Amino acid sequence: MMQKIQRFGGAMFTPVLLFAFAGITIGIGTLFTTEAIMGGLASPDGLWYQCWNVILQGGWTVFNQLPLLFVVGLPIGLAKKQQARCCMEALVLYLTFQYFLNTILAQWGGNFGVDFAAEVGGVSGLTMIASIKTLDMGMIGALMISGIVIFLHNRYFDTELPEWLGTFSGSSFVVIVGFFALIPAAFLSAWLWPMVQSGMRAFQGFISNAGAMGVWIFIFMERILIPFGLHHLLYFPFFYDSAVINGGVYSAWANALPQLAASSESLKTMAPYAWPTLTGLSKVFGCPGIALAFYFTAKDSKKKEIAGLLIPITLTAIVCGITEPIEFTFLFIAPVLFVVHAVLAATLATVAYLCGVVDVLSGGLIEMSALNYIPLMASHWPTYLTLLAVGLIFTGIYFVVFRFLILKFDFKTPGREDDEEEITFHTKADFKEKQATATSAGSLAEKILEALGGKDNIVDVTNCATRLRVNVKDETLVKSDAYFKSIGTHGIKATKTNIQVIVGLKVASVREDFEALL
Repeated sequence: MMQKIQRFGGAMFTPVLLFAFAGITIGIGTLFTTEAIMGGLASPDGLWYQCWNVILQGGWTVFNQLPLLFVVGLPIGLAKKQQARCCMEALVLYLTFQYFLNTILAQWGGNFGVDFAAEVGGVSGLTMIASIKTLDMGMIGALMISGIVIFLHNRYFDTELPEWLGTFSGSSFVVIVGFFALIPAAFLSAWLWPMVQSGMRAFQGFISNAGAMGVWIFIFMERILIPFGLHHLLYFPFFYDSAVINGGVYSAWANALPQLAASSESLKTMAPYAWPTLTGLSKVFGCPGIALAFYFTAKDSKKKEIAGLLIPITLTAIVCGITEPIEFTFLFIAPVLFVVHAVLAATLATVAYLCGVVDVLSGGLIEMSALNYIPLMASHWPTYLTLLAVGLIFTGIYFVVFRFLILKFDFKTPGREDDEEEITFHTKADFKEKQATATSAGSLAEKILEALGGKDNIVDVTNCATRLRVNVKDETLVKSDAYFKSIGTHGIKATKTNIQVIVGLKVASVREDFEALL
């Protein structure tokens, strides 16, 4: 069960990879269409504004269509075969489900406590999806329907029908089964979801009033769940659904950017709902402190090699917001350090919050610049100066705490391994040499497949943002973490037959090669 949840969390990350470009587009578009920043050049009647507004509205595509995006995105990670066909099936059946709900509520909405004549939005609990007026189930509804379709696809896609029914095989059969399966699902949703909405509104009020304690608990849980791949499940309802504000933090923040840019009032006052995205502070300020502690506690003979490892993975965390390469470097060597990391990350975010820092800061510098610094620096530079001061102080705290614990308990962090151990980290030059000889020596996917015991040992494969997730038949055939590092990955996390190979940001192309080999 845990393995299935891990795969689900990883698959949800697939559409998130589009958010960086969308966020940059919105940030730049907002910057160039805000009169408070651009002056008369950004007048709505001018050609400058109108041209940039076209770009800005295009940038909104991803955030305005999030449910549809996740409906078609989930099968990419979880469908075991014919992922493209499963995406089509999911889209068709999701829209079918919305038509079911529309008709049920139009006819019997009063029986379910829903005023279907009300305007969409607000507290009505209604929304528009692909021009269909329906119940606002947000991301949860999208993931629920997509999950049902993926289950049906994996089970029934290869069903052999009599030859005279051949036209109904494959995707057609999956859609037929899904059509009838979603009728009771629609009735159940019409009955249960209004009650869920009431509960969500109550939870929203509770968490909004939890103050600094709520910030600390949320950030701590988000970090501590990373090894299990469950952190996506925690923050998704806050970031992209209505747990703390209607439509999610990202959507609300992006909508409010013009008003935020035009005012110098405190961001904490204008957008108090944005606190959950303080998860990114430990990526930008905590990871450098960890890397410095690793470097200064490494053996002198290994410092040059360790620098070659730490520089790229630290920059990945700071610039892109992807922390798994550096976190997984020490997670399995010294798990207690990861707990300390979670505590420090929560404390950093809470202190920043108490100092008035509330922004969309969940990603790396690219996302932060697009949604914060570029459009808002002119009006809110004191907030960002405060953030810099608090962040740099915690970089020092991270360094001191990690260095003390590593030396105190003699943790075998990178560069401190016993001489007889075969754990080897490669420099950038080594990596380039491997790339140059990939054709003759075999691709990374081939090496990973061999290290996992060959294709006969593979059950299925999916991926998240940085990890190749593979279920194997016999875990004893899987080679060691040290071996995986030696072939160019960042190592593995193994939970019985569930193997997570930490590849990095190129994991999508590696998975494609891996599946071709299968």
